[in-house]
Amino acid sequence: MKPLVHRKAKRVRQKPVVRVSMPITKGDTVQVMSGDDKGKRGKVLRVYPKTGRVTIDGVNIVKRHRRATQTSEGGIIEFPAPIHHSKAMLIDPKSDAPTRVRRRRDADGTIERLAVKSGQPIPRSR
Repeated sequence: MKPLVHRKAKRVRQKPVVRVSMPITKGDTVQVMSGDDKGKRGKVLRVYPKTGRVTIDGVNIVKRHRRATQTSEGGIIEFPAPIHHSKAMLIDPKSDAPTRVRRRRDADGTIERLAVKSGQPIPRSR
């Protein structure tokens, strides 16, 4: 009978982080295009470029049962969870409808976001 040989486990290398380029930034007003919250509008609270997700105020509300600690009391906490950025579209400032986004470089070198439907620039809210 062969003796049992323990082999060293191979090291799993991590994939390099690829940041997703998104037209949506923090503070934008967007509309959800698919899913349970389809048609809802809200303000973008946080953007996750590593995973390509965004957190929108009042959209994808989840409940967490939190245990009480010395500093905070427990209970059921509701908060918005992130959704994928492809499910949200920016709102056109002229027609107040969801639109795709086009980019244009200005004369001074800054990149400006344009609404495809109306051609109007979408201001960055920072």
